Amino acid sequence: MNRKTNSATAVLKQHYLRLKKDPVPYVLAEPVPSNILEWHYVVKGPEKTPYEGGYYHGKLIFPGEFPFQPPSIYMSTPNGRFKVNTRLCLSISDFHPDTWNPTWSVSTILIGLLSFMIEKSPTLGSINTTDYEKKQFAARSLEYNLKDKMFCELFPETVEAIKAELKHRKELEKQARHQSTTSEVSSLINDPLQRDQSPLQRVLTNLIVIIGFAAFAYTVKYVLKSIAME
Repeated sequence: MNRKTNSATAVLKQHYLRLKKDPVPYVLAEPVPSNILEWHYVVKGPEKTPYEGGYYHGKLIFPGEFPFQPPSIYMSTPNGRFKVNTRLCLSISDFHPDTWNPTWSVSTILIGLLSFMIEKSPTLGSINTTDYEKKQFAARSLEYNLKDKMFCELFPETVEAIKAELKHRKELEKQARHQSTTSEVSSLINDPLQRDQSPLQRVLTNLIVIIGFAAFAYTVKYVLKSIAME
């Protein structure tokens, strides 16, 4: 390990401690234990955005010259905003070393990434999809990330949160299926009864009418007989 890498390692350790003390909203980041120049992050989709409910995993690859040179930034989870496993062209990435500021920290990079993610301005590495498609990616991102070994190793608490959310979704789906089945069975039972009741109701109605006429006729006959006797 040369002097530049030693310097980068020392700076990144400081940035890590600072990040733990003052976390970036919606973003977690952890360096690979065996290589502090490789960091992985996970963005939790902010509320009221097409990414809400999703978890987006990616990585930062820092050069040995950091902080004087910017990192490469990648997104690993399909998201509808960035191409996966492709260097992203951002003002905070190595695509634009001319706009890089050595005073920027890892927190600055993560804030910039999140900010650009929820915007719609195009750049190299971005893709054009609808909000509906982004929401579909968000729904599928949970199970997708659980298949990523590095994600599971570096973010165990997030993994547990994802598992809990998936369990909750399955319970809701089960309840919905049960309600649908109950409704269908009730419909199958009630429909024949409703069909059978219609003729029965007609018979009863007719019978009541006949009895009514008979009672009326009997009453009239009784009245007329009474008058005749007088």
